[in-house]
Amino acid sequence: MMKRPIIGITMGDAAGIGPEIIIKALSTAKIYKYCFPIVIGDARVMEFYIKKYKVKKKINLIADCKALQFKPGVINIIDKQNIHLNRLKIGKIQKMCGRASVEYVKEGIKLALGKQIQGIVTAPLCKEAMHKAGFFFAGHTELFAQKTSSKTYAMMFVGKKLKVILVTTHLALKEVPLKINKKIVLDKIKLAYEILKKLKVKQPRLVVCGLNPHAGESGLFGKEEKDSIIPACQKARQLGIKVFGPYSADTVFYYANKGKFDIVIAMYHDQGLIPVKLLDFSFCVNVTLGLPFVRTSPGHGTAFDIAGKNIANPSGLVEAIYLAAKLAI
Repeated sequence: MMKRPIIGITMGDAAGIGPEIIIKALSTAKIYKYCFPIVIGDARVMEFYIKKYKVKKKINLIADCKALQFKPGVINIIDKQNIHLNRLKIGKIQKMCGRASVEYVKEGIKLALGKQIQGIVTAPLCKEAMHKAGFFFAGHTELFAQKTSSKTYAMMFVGKKLKVILVTTHLALKEVPLKINKKIVLDKIKLAYEILKKLKVKQPRLVVCGLNPHAGESGLFGKEEKDSIIPACQKARQLGIKVFGPYSADTVFYYANKGKFDIVIAMYHDQGLIPVKLLDFSFCVNVTLGLPFVRTSPGHGTAFDIAGKNIANPSGLVEAIYLAAKLAI
């Protein structure tokens, strides 16, 4: 039997769909063939949703990663006891939930750095709630990077056909050109190459998007390509990485979707995520590269509009758990 890693699943924002999709995901028996899951969250919230949806589940409270019961009917949970049910408003942005969601991540990081778990899967948190609680991170990625002192890191999104890594992440669009330089582009190319090798891609084919229309058209529409992106690609080729581009982003994803490239390096958030989510919204997985451990998450958010209605699709979380288990082995 294959070695199965212990994967910690942070509960995310208690007012969102996190608890619901965790319960549904951990009803998937196949997950237990790939890993041993534990939840880092609030037991009362999980029990509330189990009773609300009349699910046949048992909560097994654990203080650490011992005394675990790994079977589909049992949810192992490290209980942080930081949500007051009488104050919880499902589908609403709350300071209490923002603070709690950060505490789950911090606990997961502690366990991962202590080698008690081999990977972390994060259910969605709400950035606004997190900010209300005084944690001014742009998102999960930046929180993980700071708490692990990771200097070179990146967001990668994995769909059924597309894999995309972002050079910049949560920035206002006007700030993106200011962040593009040879080093940051080269760093992301290297991270993309390394993850493809870890995923057993024998001869990785990378392609880089231009920042500007027509990849700058030889400087007519911007100089970022000539000054930064092209030099980064040239250096990567000297290092033996098979990288194409920079090419115009309006054609790159078409060819990547057809299988011509194994991964796309996009310059900014929406350039990379629009095609991934258009093709694979329910199944795409976010992976943080450059951390000292594996971290994945579903590609969607808290979905406050459908929270508490028992209609949330757990597919993204299931795929995130599978991928975390695969990378953690």
